[in-house]
Amino acid sequence: MLEPGHLREDEDADEISGPDSDELFEHHRIQVDKGQALLRLDKFLMDRLPNVTRNKLQGAIKAESVRVNGNVIKASYRVKPLDVITITLANPPRETDVLPENIPLDIMFEDSELLIVNKPAGMVVHPAYNNWTGTLVNALVYHLQNLPTHRNGEIRPGLVHRIDKDTSGLLVIAKTELSMAYLARQFYDHSIERTYYALVWGVPAQPKGTIVGHIGRSLKDRKVMAVYPDGEFGKPAVTHYEVLEDFSYCSLIKCNLETGRTHQIRAHMKYLGHPLFNDATYGGDKILKGQQTGSYKAFVQNTFEALPRQALHAKSLGFVHPVSHENIHFESDLPEDFKAGLERWRQYGNMLATRSN
Repeated sequence: MLEPGHLREDEDADEISGPDSDELFEHHRIQVDKGQALLRLDKFLMDRLPNVTRNKLQGAIKAESVRVNGNVIKASYRVKPLDVITITLANPPRETDVLPENIPLDIMFEDSELLIVNKPAGMVVHPAYNNWTGTLVNALVYHLQNLPTHRNGEIRPGLVHRIDKDTSGLLVIAKTELSMAYLARQFYDHSIERTYYALVWGVPAQPKGTIVGHIGRSLKDRKVMAVYPDGEFGKPAVTHYEVLEDFSYCSLIKCNLETGRTHQIRAHMKYLGHPLFNDATYGGDKILKGQQTGSYKAFVQNTFEALPRQALHAKSLGFVHPVSHENIHFESDLPEDFKAGLERWRQYGNMLATRSN
C-alpha cells in the first residue's frame, strides 16, 4: 500500500522528534532498467510496489507526488530506460494501533473528501508517549471508519498538519488518498492560507512586519525551537504579523504563516522579543512587561488562571478543494478562555489609557 502523506505544524514541545511540516520525504526512488520496454507509469509502479492499488497510484500522480526525472507527469506517461521515478510524500509514517474512541468533535465542515475540525486547547492531536488515548486521532478513527490509514494503524490517519496540544483552532483532515496528497502538496508549496491570533507580551515596534529566520532545535534544549537568523541551522521560516490591539503591556496580533515550522509563531515571537502570553515553554508564563506592584502581579496571575495555556489560536484556514478546485475558507471563533484573557487585558489597557489622559 502506498502510504498517505502527512505534514506537521507547530508540534508539541515534548513531542519534538523528526522533520518539520513544510517538507516532503522520499518514500520510493526507482531507476528504470536499461532494457525496460515502454510501459504506462501506473502499471510499471504497480509491478514494482507491493500492495499498491492503481487508484492510489493515480491519486498520488494527480497530486504531483510522483515525478519522473524531477518532472511532473501524467499516469499515461510511458517509462523509458534509466528514468528515475520518485514518490515523495510528507512525514514518514509510523505504525501503531490506534483505538477508536467516541470523543465529540467540533466539525465545522465535512464532505466526501475532507473535514474541518475546530480543536480545543488541551487535546493532543495524535497518540504518542504518555498520550495513547483521548487524542484527536482516536476520535477521528471512530468518526471516520474509512479514514485513510497505513495498514489499519498509521499513527496520524487523515492528518495533513497538526497544532500544539495547548493551541486551539482549525485543522483540515483528508478523507481520501487523493485529498491527502493534494492538500499535502499545497502545504509544501506554501499556498495554504493560515491565520493565527496570538496574545503576546509587549507591543512590537512596527505595527506590521515580517519575521524571517531559520528555525531548528535549540542547541541548549532539544525540547524547544530556536531562531537562527544567519541560517546556519534549521530550516527557512517566514511569519507575517500585524498588531490588532495594543494593551500597553500586551498586544493582540494576527500571524499569517508562509511556512509551517515546528513552534514557528512561538519561536519567532520570542525572537522578536514578544513571547506569547502564558507560554511556559518560551518564557511567557512570567511577568515580562509592566509594573512590579502587588495589584498588577495579582492581575496578571488571575489572567494566567483565566487563560491557562499559551495564547495561540488557529483562527482561519483557506485552500483549494482537492476535487472542486474552488478556493474555500473557514473561520473559527476565539475559545472562551482566550476571550476571557483578552477581555481582561482590554479592560486593563483601557484603564491605563484613561489614567494617561
